Amino acid sequence: MAAERQQGRQAAAAPDSLAIELRGISKSFGPVQANKDISIQVRRGSIHGIIGENGAGKSTLMSILYGFYRADAGEIYIGGRLTPIPDSQSAIRAGIGMVFQHFKLVQNFTVLENVILGAEEGRLLRPSLAKARKALADLAREYELEVDPDARIEDLSVGHQQRVEILKALYRQADILILDEPTGVLTPAEADHLFRILKGLREQGKTIILITHKLREIMEITDTVSVMRRGQMTATVQTAETSPEELAELMVGRKVLLRVDKAPAIPGRTVLKVENLRVRDENGVERLKGIDLTVRAGEILGIAGVAGNGQSELLEVLGGIARGAGSVQLNGVELDLSGKHSDGQSRRLQGIAHVPEDRQHLGMIMDFTAWENVAFGYHNEPEYQKNALLMDNEALREDTRRKMERFDVRPPDCTLAAKNFSGGNQQKLIVAREIERNPDLLLIGQPTRGVDIGAIEFIHKQILALRDAGKAVLLVSVELDEIMSLSDRIAVMFDGRIMGFRDPATTDERDLGLLMAGVDDVKGAA
Repeated sequence: MAAERQQGRQAAAAPDSLAIELRGISKSFGPVQANKDISIQVRRGSIHGIIGENGAGKSTLMSILYGFYRADAGEIYIGGRLTPIPDSQSAIRAGIGMVFQHFKLVQNFTVLENVILGAEEGRLLRPSLAKARKALADLAREYELEVDPDARIEDLSVGHQQRVEILKALYRQADILILDEPTGVLTPAEADHLFRILKGLREQGKTIILITHKLREIMEITDTVSVMRRGQMTATVQTAETSPEELAELMVGRKVLLRVDKAPAIPGRTVLKVENLRVRDENGVERLKGIDLTVRAGEILGIAGVAGNGQSELLEVLGGIARGAGSVQLNGVELDLSGKHSDGQSRRLQGIAHVPEDRQHLGMIMDFTAWENVAFGYHNEPEYQKNALLMDNEALREDTRRKMERFDVRPPDCTLAAKNFSGGNQQKLIVAREIERNPDLLLIGQPTRGVDIGAIEFIHKQILALRDAGKAVLLVSVELDEIMSLSDRIAVMFDGRIMGFRDPATTDERDLGLLMAGVDDVKGAA
């Protein structure tokens, strides 16, 4: 077993070389033990990766380090000193900063105002703003974190907003930075720039903890990586001494196929035809600006692009939950784009299944149980009816139990409320609900967002099985690896338009990244 081979590879470090040491950390939430006797050492001036499955306890452990939770047992040492961290202010005073996956910025404030928010000195803001302006200029030069201090957050790109979060932490004198899934919303070029920033921070003696599910990033950027499984630390290894395959096995306890193994597509008839599709939001802003595309039976069309460039609106209008203008045909039949059936029910009856990008607001009702959420949209089917008036709830619960077992949903309790599952396990429930209904067209947004590597492998196989059964799949993902490995054709979106089509066999991340950044198509359609 890989875990047995890995144990003990990392020699104990001298206390004065450590930025962080956690000893015997345990944390339970009711009967669920999220962390169990975890010990870890993070060397000063290193980039330390932490990976693990959904529910492995990574976020809980970092939340303890940053003061969101208090451990039930264990000790935290910062720079060799025992350091209680009862709250986030204590973590900040100890030199710890955290950059969250979903940024904690006030959108209508300027960069400068966000940086000093909560760190003002005295009653008058002007001295604090002047001090911060000079500090930001110094930090920007030193760490390649250039950003206009007077720009409003809402006017900045996602990559620049992330720089603001890093600047906030550095302005507060952070020597230790925790980054949670930092590249999930970045273009490849922005991710490369982030990595240069992190390497620069490391060279200046800063310590970085990187939580990510992307093994390629772990191998590229980290010095050391710790693997967690089911609340315990299974291994800590030097990155140069391991491989993606070995790390995947450590995470899930079995060998995992990291590359999608698929046969060539055999496209058939046109299932979905979209012509001049336009969508305006509630403020009258045009979000889709004349989309033309087709998806054929037996193929996967992948939509690549940075989040916020119209992909969500495309899925929502095709799924019947938003209003649009133009022409959309399914199997030659014109679809209603008026948004009258905003629950998507008519689309299901027409043969469309939809896994929305925003699982918590569009895919589930968080206070309802797992079995109730799995039933949504399909509760009127004959196998779930006792009679004309009543649903067969036990049949629905039993169906959910089977799906939970097949998709390895944890904990496997169909009576738990959806809000009590991790984000990755919520995603598994939605994918299970939609993908097993044998649709003519599957609309699927961010299918593996927040999902662990073992479940990614399984979900990818299910998507391919639909394609191989002659179904059409429209896939939206910000993960270029996922787009390139699953798609038979790729369309790249920027600012509500399709910038170009590509053949995955003849393109690369640089080519796609240029289109994602709005550079005009120079190759033409695939």
